[in-house]
Amino acid sequence: MRQRNLLMAGVGAVIAAVLVAVAAATVGLSGSGIARPDIGIDRAANVAHGVAASYPGGGLAVDEVIEFSNGYYASIRERSTGVGAFEILIDRATGRVTREPGPDMMWNTRYGMMGGAYSGAGVMSVSSPQAQEVAQHWLDANQPGATARSPDSYYGYYTIDFEKDRKLAGMLSVNGYSGAVWYHSWHGSFVQVRDLGA
Repeated sequence: MRQRNLLMAGVGAVIAAVLVAVAAATVGLSGSGIARPDIGIDRAANVAHGVAASYPGGGLAVDEVIEFSNGYYASIRERSTGVGAFEILIDRATGRVTREPGPDMMWNTRYGMMGGAYSGAGVMSVSSPQAQEVAQHWLDANQPGATARSPDSYYGYYTIDFEKDRKLAGMLSVNGYSGAVWYHSWHGSFVQVRDLGA
């Protein structure tokens, strides 16, 4: 009986220690309340560099890393052409990488999951200025007061940052063949940007 009690006490102590360790790793107290873990923009940039370097031939580089309230975003470009290859999201707590949903997966004719949905169309029929105009029309109707910046070209689509009060506020994409708009609703609020100049 005594051994059983000691065993139960030991198991209870181990469970308590694990719970305390998990709580300490994931929740820190600050003057404003509970703080969540965050890898920080420097580590997010390193993660993005690792993703770009993992592609054969060394032809990709990180263009920028943007911190949003829901996580980090990174744009990966081809060094030789300057065209965007793909976009990724980096989890702010774990550093886990996922491909950005929506346009990057569905419209990307070279690096996307659908890789060929529009591949027979050749050169994109929607020009960069037209994509910016389409984006501005969408913003006027859905995000009054927002201004579309110059588009970043990817294979099959454009991604366009937009600003409010002269600050980056979000992004959307325009299909390079149909002119369809896909708003990036998953980012949350803008925090900061790191331009890495690819």
